[in-house]
Amino acid sequence: MAEKKSGGFVQDKLIPLAGKLASSRHLIALRDGMTLAVPMIIIGSLFMIIAQFPIQAYLDFMAGIFGKNWATVLQYPTNASFHIMGLIAVIGISYNLAKSYKVDPISASIVSLGAFVLTIPLKTDKAGALWVPLTQLDSAGLFTAIIVGLFITDFYVWMVHKNWTIKMPDTVPPAVSNSFAALFPGFIILALVWVIRIGVEATPMQSIPNIISFFLATPLGHLSNTLPGALVAEFLVSFLWLFGIHGANVVSGVMMPIWLTALNQNHAAFTAGKALPNIVTTSFFDNFVHMGGSGATIGLAMLLAFAAKSKELKTLGKLVAGPALFNINEPIVFGLPIVMNYKMAVPFILTPLVNVTTTYVSMAANWVARPMGVYIPWTTPPILSGFIATGHISGSVLQIVNIVIDTLIYFYFFKSMDREKLAEELDSAKISK
Repeated sequence: MAEKKSGGFVQDKLIPLAGKLASSRHLIALRDGMTLAVPMIIIGSLFMIIAQFPIQAYLDFMAGIFGKNWATVLQYPTNASFHIMGLIAVIGISYNLAKSYKVDPISASIVSLGAFVLTIPLKTDKAGALWVPLTQLDSAGLFTAIIVGLFITDFYVWMVHKNWTIKMPDTVPPAVSNSFAALFPGFIILALVWVIRIGVEATPMQSIPNIISFFLATPLGHLSNTLPGALVAEFLVSFLWLFGIHGANVVSGVMMPIWLTALNQNHAAFTAGKALPNIVTTSFFDNFVHMGGSGATIGLAMLLAFAAKSKELKTLGKLVAGPALFNINEPIVFGLPIVMNYKMAVPFILTPLVNVTTTYVSMAANWVARPMGVYIPWTTPPILSGFIATGHISGSVLQIVNIVIDTLIYFYFFKSMDREKLAEELDSAKISK
């Protein structure tokens, strides 16, 4: 029997590992749970754009009609949506994870929500009333929400599978039965978190969020907001796509909480009239790196549509140009194809890395405005998205520059492929005569 040949470390070890990671129930729950927050962030961003639209004549006009505080009042929905990111995350993550285990997801997510709120240190006003700081419910509490959503739900599911629940007769309605089933696991979880909180409060850290921020959120936030960190993340996105794995889903599943936190910090700074602290946010990748989709393929799509000489690539170009304008590039990735195509591996990896570098350097040098904290749907066309994301025309100019560079990088590889396809078509025509 012939010995099976090894495909090397990448093919035999790394790609299967990435595939398992992409299909991991915990990563999927994290990704889908975080996605639940996106609609609310977009809604809040729309109100923020209306209130902070970067044209002074417009701002003066609105202030003249509605008064000086019109922008503050208009941004009430922005505050309401941005300040519940942590709440949405813990509910969404717990719901999706419990659902994957086929355990009642509503009960699990409610218990997780209670555990999350229990970790938050309460404040006391002058009258002695307790209140919850909104900052602990938004991006500042995001990592706590993630940890609670994942680990508490796993513990809850484990107790349910061990039948540590109160069983009700079959005649009892499911809603009542599920609520009683959650009674004992919920009590154990809240009691455990309560004991942990009391223990932590006796230490110099004082609270669970402080521990998570010190050991996890702050280090990861600093690392991700660097050029090397952005380059590594983007390399993994393109590299995994070459093997047919949705690299953006894998990477964003891990990094989305960090990038959303950075975006929210920019939003808070922008609203307060302070300098924007972060460059690398969700807008950084969605609007300045992934123009045309992963691999920054909008330049390649335009070449296929308008510069191809072979019939095959011309036809493909007509199909991919439209979606590429909205940053959808699966037709190129699987139609050209780019997946498992070593000839296109170099530009597919190199192009977005160049975008990361030009964008980061331009923003770090203050040549281009940084993302101001507005979350824009990733399908928003380039040039428009650059202006909205930064509130400045420099964002659109940078996108144009990046698209030109992207097109030039893809040009050599495109021409080589086009010549090969054209030669094959001419040979085929000669044979058929």
